[in-house]
Amino acid sequence: MTVETVWVLAEVNDGAPISTSLELLTQARSLATTVEAVTYGDVTAEVAGTLGDYGATTVRNVGDLGGALPGVPVASAMAAAVTAGNGPDAVLFPATYDGRDVAARLSAKLDRPVLTNVVDLVEAEGGLASKHAIFGGSQVLTARFVDEGPALFVVRAKSFPAEPSGGGPAAVESLPVGQLGSSNAARIVDRHVEERSGPKLDEAAVVVSGGRGLGDADQYPLIEELARLLKGAAGASRAIVDAGWVPYSHQVGQTGKTVKPTVYLACGISGATQHLVGMKNSKNIVAVNKDQDAPIFSVADLGIVGDVHKVLPALIEGLKAKG
Repeated sequence: MTVETVWVLAEVNDGAPISTSLELLTQARSLATTVEAVTYGDVTAEVAGTLGDYGATTVRNVGDLGGALPGVPVASAMAAAVTAGNGPDAVLFPATYDGRDVAARLSAKLDRPVLTNVVDLVEAEGGLASKHAIFGGSQVLTARFVDEGPALFVVRAKSFPAEPSGGGPAAVESLPVGQLGSSNAARIVDRHVEERSGPKLDEAAVVVSGGRGLGDADQYPLIEELARLLKGAAGASRAIVDAGWVPYSHQVGQTGKTVKPTVYLACGISGATQHLVGMKNSKNIVAVNKDQDAPIFSVADLGIVGDVHKVLPALIEGLKAKG
């Protein structure tokens, strides 16, 4: 392999690494001789086993942030290591709020560009090349760094599978932060966790999404009930999120979540390219729309031309009858 060392920002949520970080570790194994995870917080020792199982030989731990947002201290610690000559050839960041924040701050500290919206990474001419979906996913652009220094990539969720390697627990080493001055003054004073039932949207095996074809916000409970009966998660198009029918956390698409379930059921969604980017790689796509020319049918494995107000109640009643 031509790439020696790759770092992966390993975010931890609810005591475990997030799925996107595990996806990045899996891909990094095929691209680099050495894969290391960079993490922070007070549960590093507990997750070192999982990170090692997905390919990390070392966990570089920034440590407890003392209630600070991760962007400033984590980017500072990474930059210090790079400046001292102990940095990697590339750093992979999950396209999350914190991942993008750390990537942007590290980019500024190193005066290095960062390539975002990455959907694939491959070896190319002694380094890594990234692929980016553009024009709503209709075209794929390839980019690469041509100068010396770490390559910085922010990668979309579900771009790679997350597959354990069977490795042992990763060794944990400290990644010192150094002096931050007033740049690290902000503190997290409270957290709000949105109530939900069932699986997370971006991890569910079944996703049922609703769009403007539902007519009004009062019809969205049909989507939630169907998702519950199928033991899945409820999603939404950007149109109804922008209209205030459902929270942003439900949005599937280029500016929302990327999902890759076994079954994706699109109800009353026309299929704008912005939405297709976030779900078109689902294993099985079922679309319900009264417009037989709706773009969603171009990616659907099964299309039902019909009124969602008739199709969904019938499907719900059938599932209830089946028990």
